Amino acid sequence: MPHIWGVRTVGDGEFFCPSCGGDRSYLRRIGRHRFALLGIPLLPRGTAETVVECAACRTCFRTDVLGHPTTTRFSAMLRDAVHTVALAVLAAGNEGIDGSGTALTIELHEVLDPLAPHLAPAGSEDILLQGARIALAGGPYTPSERQTLAAVGRALLLSHEDTERLLAIAARTPS
Repeated sequence: MPHIWGVRTVGDGEFFCPSCGGDRSYLRRIGRHRFALLGIPLLPRGTAETVVECAACRTCFRTDVLGHPTTTRFSAMLRDAVHTVALAVLAAGNEGIDGSGTALTIELHEVLDPLAPHLAPAGSEDILLQGARIALAGGPYTPSERQTLAAVGRALLLSHEDTERLLAIAARTPS
């Protein structure tokens, strides 16, 4: 890459490149605006916005692109979400467990809160429906299972109405 006056790399790592559509290495770059005469930088005019440059396609992005998980991280988050929802619903179906409701709700939020903003509505609904199918495997919803599924819906940023609609759909669908 040719040397550009006033631009320097201040970090690197891996991110999901929206342009390439995959996990790529990046360089975090910062620069300075300069007054130039005939292409020669003469006087500094302030700092430029920090950008993230994809090492593969060289496209530059605002730093907020780093807030999106890589595909590898997103896959792990989905796996953990489905696993945690399944365990929470199974524990809720076991009426012998007392005092675990708060711990389960905390664990659900720890796993689902970072994932929810990155899910399409259909993805959030699918996770809730998987939990509902698990709850229905032992018969109609128990009050504890319904409370757990409502907590899952809230953590996935689903409205109360959508959660109730999905639970009703799952209850009507033969397994």
